[in-house]
Amino acid sequence: MSRIGKLPVAIPAGVEVKVEEGNLVTVKGPKGTLQRKMADDMNIAIEDNHVVVTRPSDLKRHKALHGLTRTLIFNMVEGVTKGYEKVLEINGVGYRAAKSGKKLTLTLGYSHPVEMIDPDGIETVLDGQTKITVKGIDKEKVGQFAAEIRTKRPPEPYKGKGIKYADEHIRRKVGKTGKK
Repeated sequence: MSRIGKLPVAIPAGVEVKVEEGNLVTVKGPKGTLQRKMADDMNIAIEDNHVVVTRPSDLKRHKALHGLTRTLIFNMVEGVTKGYEKVLEINGVGYRAAKSGKKLTLTLGYSHPVEMIDPDGIETVLDGQTKITVKGIDKEKVGQFAAEIRTKRPPEPYKGKGIKYADEHIRRKVGKTGKK
C-alpha cells in the first residue's frame, strides 16, 4: 500500500472540492480556483470533509498513480488556502532586476536587458533590486516560472554569480593556480 496515497486529504473550512466525471477535480478556496484532470484509473471520493484516493488494483501503473494523485490534490488544496512562493536571489556586480506592470526586466551582464512577462495566475514581487519572489496558487506554474527566470543566468561555481534559489547552496570551485 502506498504510504502517501492512503493518507486522506483534509478539506479546510472555506474550501470546496468537487469531483466530476472523468476525474476532473475542481478546488475552490479563498485565493482562487484550480482545476485538474486526474488519471481515469484512480477512484477519488469525498468522505466526511476528506478527499480519499484509492486504486483499483496493484498494477505497477496504479501504484505509481496512487501517491501522485493524492499529492496533486493536496497541492491544489494547499494552493487555494495558503498559496506558493519561490524566492530567487541575484548575485553579481551590476546584476539587477526591475519591474514595471507585469514585465520583469533583468540586467544580467548581457548586451541587452532580458524581459519576462508574468504568466496568468503568477505574480513576481521585487524586494530591492536583487531579490525576486514568484507567487501563485498553482505549485507547478510557480516552480516552472522560477526555473525559467533562473535559466536566464544560472549560478556559476567560481564566483557564484548568477540567479539562484534563496535556499540553494552553490558548490564552489577553486580557480586557476599560477605556474612556478
